[in-house]
Amino acid sequence: MDTVILSRIQFASTTIFHYFFVPVSIGLALLIAIMETMYVRKGNEEYKRMAQFWGKLFLINFAVGVVTGILQEFQFGMNWSDYSRFVGDVFGAPLAIEALLAFFLESTFIGIWIFGWDKVSKRIHLLSIWLVAFGTMLSAFWILAANSFMQHPVGFQINNGRAEMNDIFALITNGQLLVEFPHTVLAAYATGAFLVTGISAYKLLKKQDVAFFRKSFEIAAIVGIISSFGVAVAGHAQAQYLVETQPMKMAASEGLWGKSGDPAPWTVFANIDTENQTSSGEVQIPYLLSFLSYSKFSGEVKGMLELQQEYEAAYGPGDYIPPVKTTFWSFRIMVAAGSLMIALGVYAIYLMWRKKMDKPNTWFMRFMFWGLLLPPIANTSGWIMTEIGRQPWTVFGLMTTEDSVSPNITSGQVLFSVISFTAIYAILGAVMIGLFIKVIKKGPYAMDNEHGESHDPYNKED
Repeated sequence: MDTVILSRIQFASTTIFHYFFVPVSIGLALLIAIMETMYVRKGNEEYKRMAQFWGKLFLINFAVGVVTGILQEFQFGMNWSDYSRFVGDVFGAPLAIEALLAFFLESTFIGIWIFGWDKVSKRIHLLSIWLVAFGTMLSAFWILAANSFMQHPVGFQINNGRAEMNDIFALITNGQLLVEFPHTVLAAYATGAFLVTGISAYKLLKKQDVAFFRKSFEIAAIVGIISSFGVAVAGHAQAQYLVETQPMKMAASEGLWGKSGDPAPWTVFANIDTENQTSSGEVQIPYLLSFLSYSKFSGEVKGMLELQQEYEAAYGPGDYIPPVKTTFWSFRIMVAAGSLMIALGVYAIYLMWRKKMDKPNTWFMRFMFWGLLLPPIANTSGWIMTEIGRQPWTVFGLMTTEDSVSPNITSGQVLFSVISFTAIYAILGAVMIGLFIKVIKKGPYAMDNEHGESHDPYNKED
């Protein structure tokens, strides 16, 4: 494999691995803040215990996420130096702000939250975790501002062959950012919520600390269902924006070679033949693609072959059709995972409403346990669709991926770093899973048991 392919594989693997941790940090931070808020308002020590227990998992995840993020940024200089030179004046600004403002905010108030129990007032301590939650969102905002520039470049001028920022306000009000940010953050809230419901479901199946994990399950289920519906609404807005700014990606995600027809059906399944540029055996839902694209049950969507001609006229000769099968199926995996999350969330809320959480269905709780994998699957497939569907561009309309790679590195060097980073990530992943299992096995009353104190005080209230 050549240097470009290997560099893409490395960036994909490190980014996917790093993004396992980012949504968990954002989602858990919100849930912990909600739990501690209930503790401060109600004075019930069990909510404090909840914040502390889930906080342990948050801190483990946060630490590993920081390490993986550092390696990811190194790649811009190692493998993508031509890209860094071209867009560094634009791309570097939001990354710098994220590190100097958002990450420092998170780190400072995480320290207060960890060491401030019983040392600062309850309200100051509560404020610290809310600022951590706000900091995680702020980090996401600036990172997505940089990514949105790659999807839809704005606020820049070309000077001496380089892109230079001339309007930071345009960068942070980029239409791509305005649809991408809520979709990503709501998905992160769903990720944290389904992690909590999944672990709680496991504990409830084992009949361990039942009252504690039932209450944790209920809080997370409410956040999970709200955020899951929010992801669907934000995704609809993002799809409509995609039709305007990156119609080729939209066409590839539908396996649409020619025009869709009016009204346009949404394809559930298709056999895609990239060699002959045809699709066959489609299973379709009438009108749905028109609604997804225009919020009405009419409207035609351009196909890839027509767009290829338009792109050649605008950007010169070249192949502007992205990897269609990857774009098509990653989108459907994302939609399927998101739909299952909504279905599980709705049933969980139904059980809570009917007050049946005392004896929930065993099969349902098993589904909820494995449901903690659904958000990472949806997140990963969604980002694969977003990035692969933009190919062959690194910065849409300005710079191709082939022109972005470092000119002086060899395929052997990149292969060595791919193997090295993969080994490091495997070790980090194993360590994190081991620490998670250790904390979960000990449970929320581990400290009480060591001191001979009462177990599961919630049972007294029940």
